[in-house]
Amino acid sequence: MKIGIIGGTGGMGKGFALRWSINHDILVGSRDAQRAVQSAEEYTKMAKEAFGEIKGTISGNDNVSISKESDVLVLSIPYENIESTCSQILPMIKDSCVVISPIVPMTKTDLGFEFIPLIENKPFSYQLVSKHMKDKSKLVSAFHVISEKKLVNPKLTLDYDIFVCGDDQNSVDVVNGLINEIKGLRPIYLGPGSLSYFAEISTPLLLNAMIKNKIKNPGIKIV
Repeated sequence: MKIGIIGGTGGMGKGFALRWSINHDILVGSRDAQRAVQSAEEYTKMAKEAFGEIKGTISGNDNVSISKESDVLVLSIPYENIESTCSQILPMIKDSCVVISPIVPMTKTDLGFEFIPLIENKPFSYQLVSKHMKDKSKLVSAFHVISEKKLVNPKLTLDYDIFVCGDDQNSVDVVNGLINEIKGLRPIYLGPGSLSYFAEISTPLLLNAMIKNKIKNPGIKIV
């Protein structure tokens, strides 16, 4: 399977690329194709050092190019970039492509991290991304509450639950499978895409708990 990562040169993109390259071909995307190529070369070296031989490959290109090739596309981008980025790339994806949105609409205020849709009356991420989808059922919301610092260390075993929202069972199953491939992660289905705000709002909640209680890189685990 070819997994494209929009914003693949960032921390989250790096973590996904390293861990999924064990079994899949990873396409690192960036607005700057050369930067994506350089990051892909770095990730390949790191993955082989961590895992030995990997079954997949890691390559880089511009965002639009990787979007056309991907079987799964991860949108590792900021909330404020949804409109500009998704309007360019999502019309280009294959009809069968599953799109994963881990995007969190939050901002830092004097009180702490707050959820933009609540304080500014704006759409949550899933709503904004879905506007640009050819087939909205292929959009799945996931990976909002994962520590970037832990994800990028391929030798570190994680121990988190990952909230998942989506309308199409086959698309949800694809995402659940990718979650299960990362050792220590467990998918927890919350419901259809219209409930994705539950998953998105869990990130500012978690960050505020981390800061106020001096917890280092926490995750969420339902027991």
